[in-house]
Amino acid sequence: MLGVEDLWISFGGLAALSELSFEARDREIFALIGPNGAGKSTVFNVVTGLYRPLSGRIRLGADDLLALAPHEIARRGVARTFQNTEVFRQLSALDNVLIGRHAHLRTGVIRGALGLPSVRREETQARETARALLARLGLESAAATEAGSLPLGAQKRLEIARALAAEPRLLLLDEPAGGLNPTETQTLMAVIRGLRDERGLTIVLVEHDMELVMGISDRVAVLDHGRKIAEGAPREIVNDAAVVEAYLGSEEEA
Repeated sequence: MLGVEDLWISFGGLAALSELSFEARDREIFALIGPNGAGKSTVFNVVTGLYRPLSGRIRLGADDLLALAPHEIARRGVARTFQNTEVFRQLSALDNVLIGRHAHLRTGVIRGALGLPSVRREETQARETARALLARLGLESAAATEAGSLPLGAQKRLEIARALAAEPRLLLLDEPAGGLNPTETQTLMAVIRGLRDERGLTIVLVEHDMELVMGISDRVAVLDHGRKIAEGAPREIVNDAAVVEAYLGSEEEA
């Protein structure tokens, strides 16, 4: 589904990603982990077209994502959430999800102003889809609530609902469990598994919560200073000496 090959990017002469390669397979939950500053969120910013790398390739199926603008990448089926929750705080939860739906709406300004029947049908269908997504994420009762007044856990799920409104093939989740309590994290784990199984999604997640990562990931890649130092099944990763050193330091440093 997603192929990243020999990715290089630097900021101010400092390499953020170096020779990075990995693949996320169809219907797989693939995790990127690593210490702070390892380059994990940078990967998402490159995949979605916000950053342009110095070299490398990124494929989504047969599509070359580096040849596309961010809005074209979104239309190819890539959606994401953000490390710092990016809901539209003064809009309702329902309107937040409807914004995620805009790429699939065919209504133009003129047709909208004329109030044609086809426009009303499309708007009704979009609202039904948005309400169904809110219900799936446990937010049905919050449809009319201002997004900024929702608890953090609900805002995290709202971001996922908004991303799903774009009908992605590839869903990028940037620290979805950040700031959540253990009960909320368990709920989120079930949601992510369910979305993969129900919708056939490929999910790539960046996360510091190791319980979540090891509990739902099919494979894990570990970054350190922009380089991949390990990749494999969760059980292999937790016993990898290079991973332990990256997180905890060596005995000499201790």
